[in-house]
Amino acid sequence: MAGQPPNHRNDLLLDLNDEQPIYNDGQRPPMNDDDLLRAYNADHDETNPRPSISYDEFVGAGGGQHPSRQLPGGPGTVPGAGPYTSNTGNRTYSQTSGLGNYQRYADDLDDFPDDGQSYYHQGGAIPGDGAGMQMGSKPRNRNSVLSLGGGLVGRAKSMLGMGPEYSEMDLPLTEPGGRPRTDSNEPETPKQAGKKFDVGKFKFGFGRGKPDPSTLGPRIIHLNNPPANSVNKYVDNHISTAKYNVATFMPKFLFEQFSKFANIFFLFTAALQQIPNISPTNRYTTIGPLILVLLVSAGKELIEDYKRKTSDKSLNNSKARVLRGSQFEETKWINVAVGDTIRVESEEPFPADIVLLASSEPEGLCYIETANLDGETNLKIKQAIPETCVMVSLDDLSRLGGKLRSEQPNSSLYTYEATLTLAAGGGEKELPVQPDQLLLRGATLRNTPWIHGVVVFTGHETKLMRNATATPIKRTAVERQLNMLVLLLVGILVALSVISSIGDLIVRAYHGRELSYLGYAVSTSALKKVQQFWSDIFTYWVLYSALVPISLFVTIEIVKYWHAILINDDLDMYYDKMDTPAVCRTSSLVEELGMVEYIFSDKTGTLTCNQMEFKECSIGGIQYATEVTDDRRATFQDGVEVGVHDFTRLKENLESHESALAIHHFLCLLATCHTVIPERKEENPGVIKYQAASPDEGALVEGAVLMGYQFTARKPRSVQITVKGVEYEYELLAVCEFNSTRKRMSAIFRCPDGQIRCYCKGADTVILERLGGDNPHVELTLQHLEEYASEGLRTLCLAMREIPEAEFQEWWKIFDKAQTTVSGNRAEELDKAAELLEKDFYLLGATAIEDRLQDGVPETIHTLQEAGIKVWVLTGDRQETAINIGMSCKLISEDMTLLIVNEETAGDTRDNIQKKLDAIRTQGDGTIAMDTLALVIDGKSLTYALEKDLEKNFLDLAVMCKAVICCRVSPLQKALVVKLVKRHLKAILLAIGDGANDVSMIQAAHIGVGISGMEGLQAARSADVAIGQFRYLRKLLLVHGAWSYQRVCKVILYSFYKNITLYMTQFWYSFQNAFSGEVIYESWTLSFYNVFFTVFPPLAMGIFDQFISARLLDRYPQLYQLGQKNTFFKMHSFFSWVGNGFYHSLILYIASEGIWWLDLPQGDGKTAGHWVWGTALYTAVLATVLGKAALVTNIWTKYHVIAIPGSMIIWMAFIAVYATVAPMLGFSTEYEGVVPRLFTSPVFWLQGLVLPVLCLSRDFAWK
Repeated sequence: MAGQPPNHRNDLLLDLNDEQPIYNDGQRPPMNDDDLLRAYNADHDETNPRPSISYDEFVGAGGGQHPSRQLPGGPGTVPGAGPYTSNTGNRTYSQTSGLGNYQRYADDLDDFPDDGQSYYHQGGAIPGDGAGMQMGSKPRNRNSVLSLGGGLVGRAKSMLGMGPEYSEMDLPLTEPGGRPRTDSNEPETPKQAGKKFDVGKFKFGFGRGKPDPSTLGPRIIHLNNPPANSVNKYVDNHISTAKYNVATFMPKFLFEQFSKFANIFFLFTAALQQIPNISPTNRYTTIGPLILVLLVSAGKELIEDYKRKTSDKSLNNSKARVLRGSQFEETKWINVAVGDTIRVESEEPFPADIVLLASSEPEGLCYIETANLDGETNLKIKQAIPETCVMVSLDDLSRLGGKLRSEQPNSSLYTYEATLTLAAGGGEKELPVQPDQLLLRGATLRNTPWIHGVVVFTGHETKLMRNATATPIKRTAVERQLNMLVLLLVGILVALSVISSIGDLIVRAYHGRELSYLGYAVSTSALKKVQQFWSDIFTYWVLYSALVPISLFVTIEIVKYWHAILINDDLDMYYDKMDTPAVCRTSSLVEELGMVEYIFSDKTGTLTCNQMEFKECSIGGIQYATEVTDDRRATFQDGVEVGVHDFTRLKENLESHESALAIHHFLCLLATCHTVIPERKEENPGVIKYQAASPDEGALVEGAVLMGYQFTARKPRSVQITVKGVEYEYELLAVCEFNSTRKRMSAIFRCPDGQIRCYCKGADTVILERLGGDNPHVELTLQHLEEYASEGLRTLCLAMREIPEAEFQEWWKIFDKAQTTVSGNRAEELDKAAELLEKDFYLLGATAIEDRLQDGVPETIHTLQEAGIKVWVLTGDRQETAINIGMSCKLISEDMTLLIVNEETAGDTRDNIQKKLDAIRTQGDGTIAMDTLALVIDGKSLTYALEKDLEKNFLDLAVMCKAVICCRVSPLQKALVVKLVKRHLKAILLAIGDGANDVSMIQAAHIGVGISGMEGLQAARSADVAIGQFRYLRKLLLVHGAWSYQRVCKVILYSFYKNITLYMTQFWYSFQNAFSGEVIYESWTLSFYNVFFTVFPPLAMGIFDQFISARLLDRYPQLYQLGQKNTFFKMHSFFSWVGNGFYHSLILYIASEGIWWLDLPQGDGKTAGHWVWGTALYTAVLATVLGKAALVTNIWTKYHVIAIPGSMIIWMAFIAVYATVAPMLGFSTEYEGVVPRLFTSPVFWLQGLVLPVLCLSRDFAWK
């Protein structure tokens, strides 16, 4: 755990630290993508205090109490001693009051001086010249994420490829150090530089973008002053997720299409056909189908992009209310600008990133839902600062003037720093603005009639859009391999062309005199021979070009598109509770669903429902539970009652048992010590709905209600509960808030009996070490905690202490001074003050909460592991909670050895990983089974493990384990882990998540799967496939994935086979026609081979074939490993199909030559002729390849019948009509007179039956 001394034990393979499971408050991972060094332990981030536990889920847990909330008050508020004034009454400064304090946005500098001073000396800002500070006393030796590409040299290095090797998405920043700051004096508004030539802005024709705003100084926003804001030319509020626009469609589309080697090949062939005397076939037989293929692909792209544009247009034209003068006017979202004051009403989404000024609720409170951002549906509480929360009238808002110094746009969802400067008492007053006041685009206002706010970020500069990066173009392993096979076929084509060209030269050299009637010269010069050779090469290139199937890529596109439709229509993956079907958004990746080796999963909302339920508790050494099984029910043993009681017994004990007082305080603590807000509906005021920022807190309050202690109302400085119909009011004197350093929350109340009590709840490790001497139930409670942890429940200890009035008054002075500190170390001061009071506790008991897993998660994970897929869970939860959930979902089991890496420094992390690696390698003789190892690594250690010099060791250790759990990781770290595995392993990776914090991970993996429905849509929108529940992953991969992979492979291999079988007959014919380039088949008949006559069998096989039934694939998950090993698309498979094509073409050509020898004189004495033989051979070839399709079909449907025998019928009908009509139109004179001779010849019909059987007999015998 963070804050623990590093562990130097040598038996690290079993290093569990012997800790009890620690209760998790459900907070988001405390990570800041802009500065990962500080982010891994946000509670030590003294420059960014955390407002309260209510914000843990969304803001990311800074460390201190929010300055604007003296929450929920003290014994009395002294006038003039509020959070924004010092004891001397002098002007105080916010964390960002001086522009020179924006180190984190302009430099690498964020270390405090070694002498312990803060950036803010004696309550004042740092002098402009930085006096008094030893800047750079800890020089950073690293590249800042925010300064990448900054400066002339940096830009030049980037352009020349000499820039930093790792970008923001490649490596976290961990090494301490930095460079001295020299530019602490910055102008108040950015000055427009003169129009000088700037190398960094020179575009080289490729359009370099603007510098990243997050590398600049602060953003100055003028309130109610649009002209002043317009000078800065901030981006507008228009958003676009479309892939193309009018200008970029053609270049982007053509680039994408011609990145496929086959299309370049066909374009080159089409160009050759236009050269006179080169092409032996019609000049349009290649360019026509190529244009058709491109048009089909373009149509598909345009349809998909039109859907995106329609969605964007709908969003951009949504209605917003903007203050114009002294009233709100309705306008479109697209017209909202930075600096606008806007009004948002209940159930409406926020049109931009907004700083909250006021709301309809007391003290400027409002409730928001962030499901689209972080996947969590529980409401979050936001609160305006006291100075603006009274601005509820239009007059107040319209008169509001001043400036907002804001951080520049960045991707961190959980942090925000700004300073609001308002006129006050003839001067200016600076007020700190924190994440507490920031309302993000993508969130929705709930249960609050309205709010007023000022816009700070718009359009693509909002935090939502900066997280939703452009969807990368993903290409599958099969596609990449297909590109190489096309090159291989081109190589075969070149070899055949060279052989034929050399043959032509030999014929001309030795038989030129005999063939002089064909225009062959008797003797030629060397130059003429070279010219003839290259002319022949091009001729044969065109002749054999159809070896590469032109329809293949379109066929594959259609097959994949239908696979996506089959996934969408699968009722087994339809989540009826939320009316959510599976949606395959990227059809081009479907076959990789059958090749996945690693799954990276989020936890909250993905594996769990994110719905907590109070299950059990231990009070005074006695266990109680909501449901008690017979084997656990309490019994008497040796006169002592042991076992578990139900809650009915608890209520009885509350009346007369010796532990009645402990039970009373236990339930009072549950009902009062929290940040939950009660909500009553007007239509049914008797029913209370609890709005909790943390689902854990909601579960505890619900648990208290279950046992008769109902929390009914919250006032600024009191809490009301109802017990047995009697209402009691607890005066709230102070709150010591939860953070991941303290691991506890305390609330100090003046209880109805007049006594002051401190109620404290937190992790067992921190509560137990603060207990007093008189605690008889500690051992029993510890036993109960172990039982709860083994069941995967989230545990929490509850304790209390009675405080004398005099002691409290003394303590209040210290605490009040700490909570009004604005010198940057408020969190530390508050923690010190809390420590003075949180001691000598009496242990009341413990609670156990279940974060219920989604249905079918354990079975799904177990099945996926049986299929050879390794599952890694990446979660923001702490270590013990993550381990418990891992146990619950069968990711890890009791008999597995946990390898725990939880260190504070890079050196300790390196040593820990190395020791574990050495232990496993030295015991590699079988004493350690790899499938019994599970790695658990903390976010801070992961920071170091992802460093370039350690990442390989970390990866080696991780891949040896059956399961990996990464705890307390940031959204960026999730992506970094995925990219690490992707970079070093040749494996297909799948990432699954449910919130915006998972988007970067989803986009980094080969396949991204988003959980859609109640957990939000941001991940689902960015994912390749969206499903309603985690359990649907089982059928998606094991059935649809396996089928898609096998079908696509079969379509590709069969397409190569059918083309080689036909076009190799042309090669064999070259040996007979003196390498003259003569063709066997009519030109358009050749072209129609791929387009009409053999296009349906691959489609039928590719869409409907099932090599194994869905039931067997699900029952025997080991079959999935066929795809992981790429069994169906190995080079061996390719060459066996190609060799089979050569073999069939040779038999067909030799046999047909023998049958039609000397043009086969017919019954009337006339010869059949070349074109009759060619058409008959074409028929036999078609019958053979259709027969092969029938042999490799595993399951016959009506579509197979239509496609395979149907294609033969289409050919027979076509040749009868085309060969009759085309010569009459002067279009295809080769077929003149062919039909009467062909259809009346018994040899033609006999050959069409016998030759396919002869060819396929070997295939049938070896099938």
